[in-house]
Amino acid sequence: MIPGSDEVLFVPLGGTGEIGMNFNLYGHDGAWMIVDCGVTFGDPLYPGVDVMTADPTFIEDRRDKLAGLLVTHAHEDHVGAVAHLWPRLKCPVYATAFTLAVLRRKLEEAGLAGKVPLHEIPLGGDVSIGPFDLTLVTLTHSIPEPNGLIIETGVGTIFHTGDWKLDPDPLVGDTTDEAALRAVGDAGVLAMIGDSTNATVEGAAGSEADVRDSLQELVGSFEARVAFACFASNIARVQTVAEVAHAHGRAVGLVGRSLWRMTEAARATGYLRDLPPFVREDEAMLLPRDKVALICTGSQGEPRAALSRIARDDHQNITLDGGDTVIFSSRIIPGNEVPIGRLQNQLTSMGVNVITEKDHFVHVSGHPARAELRQMYQWIRPAIAVPVHGEAHHLRAHAELARECQVPHVPVIGNGDVLRLHPDGPEISGQVQTGRLAVDGRDLIRLDDSNLRERNHMLWNGAATLTIVIDRKGRVVTEPQLSAQGVLDDTDEDY
Repeated sequence: MIPGSDEVLFVPLGGTGEIGMNFNLYGHDGAWMIVDCGVTFGDPLYPGVDVMTADPTFIEDRRDKLAGLLVTHAHEDHVGAVAHLWPRLKCPVYATAFTLAVLRRKLEEAGLAGKVPLHEIPLGGDVSIGPFDLTLVTLTHSIPEPNGLIIETGVGTIFHTGDWKLDPDPLVGDTTDEAALRAVGDAGVLAMIGDSTNATVEGAAGSEADVRDSLQELVGSFEARVAFACFASNIARVQTVAEVAHAHGRAVGLVGRSLWRMTEAARATGYLRDLPPFVREDEAMLLPRDKVALICTGSQGEPRAALSRIARDDHQNITLDGGDTVIFSSRIIPGNEVPIGRLQNQLTSMGVNVITEKDHFVHVSGHPARAELRQMYQWIRPAIAVPVHGEAHHLRAHAELARECQVPHVPVIGNGDVLRLHPDGPEISGQVQTGRLAVDGRDLIRLDDSNLRERNHMLWNGAATLTIVIDRKGRVVTEPQLSAQGVLDDTDEDY
């Protein structure tokens, strides 16, 4: 399959019809470009598999035509697979400063430091990748430097939104570059490839500044320890929590390796510099209970993340006592309802107060709700709208909204579909190989691999030794895992 000079091919290998694992291909004039290369959570049907990536076989087989990989921002579902898949892709990688700071740490851990050609693009900057001329557009999200992409081709202009929302006061980073969005819309846009995560939600996502004001009031009502569960990559929320904690005379301790890595990358690129230093875990436990706030990894109930280890009383440094409070300043990613519920029950049984977004205003999403989507369509006015980044019902809801906004062509596609973008209209012209690979240490294993299948079969049919972890109070705290295969992970990374 060689993309022609009279067409643009859009081929999602991950992230369309699901949340996470974003991996998008653009083909034009004989060349290919990747936009984003992320991971997703493991599947309960595959015990011991915590992380999965998209299967890159289609583009790996065309590596000689691959011009480069551009990462829109540093969330795990957009950048987390680069270190795993780059040995198969071997192409230049492009991103802004903060995203590269995060990526360099991942490449170093993977033994790829200095081997991957990395190219920094300034905010709002331009770059050419093969036949694609790109301009970055600053947006707002829950992490520094989220970028939309204006992709100029010989066929027309494509606008790839990446992850975004409209936040007039994001606390971290610049506000959305409305002038650039209006300008590209006025110039004419062939197709917009757009975020669908909150397409079923009316209104707007809300501002990070509003969360800060709400947490300011909430935290002032507590006299014991307060711990926050959020994604390590949500630098805006880290800023919010730190500002609130310091306003109440509390030092801020970070609990989890990924939090330290993310905040170090943020400080190195100019963010979070107005905050006092964070305290280490051992230092945090020496402070009076009313003088400390903890930020913990593990908001999705990941069994080896910091908060789950605290809840089962096996964290080497941190303990929580009755009367302490844990605030889940995050949303539930679809599929994680069971582990999150288990974690919250464990904390409650310890006498810890658990607060979620159902109890108080403690979180705003980083993705656009329907009012924001309508505003974007008013600015961009594409001839074609392609919903991505969402499950099937999100894509359908986004498609219906785009039609309401008078977009002439709104194809709903899935991973592996080859969508031909052309001024005459879009057309699904074929399908390519897609799927998932399990990350097993530094190896990648297809889900239909015989060894993985056998391991799965042995577990579910009771033909292998199982390990059940019991905490010090006699409670079962983890799902059975196949100990004979050595699948237990020793990291507290969260995704």
